[in-house]
Amino acid sequence: MITELSVDHLALLTALERHVQSGSSDSQLLEALGSQDASVLGWWHDQQLRGYAIVARLPFEAELQALGVVPECRRSGAGLALMEAVLAQAQRWASERLLLEVRVGNLSAIRLYQRCGFGEDGLRKDYYPGKVSPLPPHDPAAPITAGREDALLMSRAL
Repeated sequence: MITELSVDHLALLTALERHVQSGSSDSQLLEALGSQDASVLGWWHDQQLRGYAIVARLPFEAELQALGVVPECRRSGAGLALMEAVLAQAQRWASERLLLEVRVGNLSAIRLYQRCGFGEDGLRKDYYPGKVSPLPPHDPAAPITAGREDALLMSRAL
């Protein structure tokens, strides 16, 4: 079941984000929950919040800002259900297009977006910070990162 989340769901949402690690900060989540120009959609399974998506309304378009599903529920249709809800929200806003960006290495997300009718628009080189290395750093205050990762820009006409 998918519902629109409110500020009352902030603790659940921040706990979920820590688990799914889609890249949203606590302040971004709070801002989205309190915004009239954003919608935070939650996917519930067994009465637990197990996935979410944030879509923002822009002047003529909408933008998918985050989408995350707990690992044990991936490949269950949760991502597709969230994307369908995001598309429906963007259409209610009368947006002309839905935009998103995704790490080029996130192949399962890219396949989902392609399945939902998104096409590739371009690339942002070295956009995302690298992944933190599990190896202990020489300087304990500085984690080792493995380079940077490109962002794939995608969109779909509504």
